[in-house]
Amino acid sequence: MFTTGQLIFGILFFIAFAIVIGFQYRKDLKLHKKYYKGSLWMLLAFIAFIGMIAAIKYIFI
Repeated sequence: MFTTGQLIFGILFFIAFAIVIGFQYRKDLKLHKKYYKGSLWMLLAFIAFIGMIAAIKYIFI
């Protein structure tokens, strides 16, 4: 489906992208802690809400 060159490019691109994203995240970590305090609770609430919708779907169908 993919040529060897395409696979190598894809793997190298993924590795480089992950490294750049990691460096940028560490660079902005102070800002994240300052501006996104409490966002973990919002994420957990969202996941719980989606889980509740899925549970209701499987209960009534």
